Amino acid sequence: MTDRIDPPFSADERTMLDTWLDYHRATLELKCEGLTDDQLRERSVPPSKMSLLGLVRHMAEVERNWFRRVLLGEEAPPRFYSKERPDDDFDDLESDTVADTLAFWRDECEYARKAAAAKELDDLAAARRHGDDVTLRWILVHMIEEYARHNGHADFLRERIDGATGD
Repeated sequence: MTDRIDPPFSADERTMLDTWLDYHRATLELKCEGLTDDQLRERSVPPSKMSLLGLVRHMAEVERNWFRRVLLGEEAPPRFYSKERPDDDFDDLESDTVADTLAFWRDECEYARKAAAAKELDDLAAARRHGDDVTLRWILVHMIEEYARHNGHADFLRERIDGATGD
């Protein structure tokens, strides 16, 4: 069972950002918990191709992009999509097993935690975005926003699959 810890009501900025991001990571995992592989692959409603598994694949790529490529400047090619097939994180749900996909996402989250822990909030990322410098602070806030938005999608997907609701 996923252990989701509520962020503190009072803490320094770094603790708030780190714990809110981990809270949202755990929320996505909770939305997937207890479902079969087929249920995780189940699409919402046409024309959307969104699924819980697609969200996990997408967030693995988002983690990989912001922490490996942008923050650290690493060469880290995408795993679930390509230049020729940019939507395969949502489209090609059969290329990996569910277990392998979840493990890859968890590994990317852990790598991101370690990369962020080695930096200060005002440290500039190795890569620029749209010609502008990016700080770790901006990346953490963006990641919280990205998870919060997609966890809203996950709420609707999970409710459609088995009626489960909650935060």
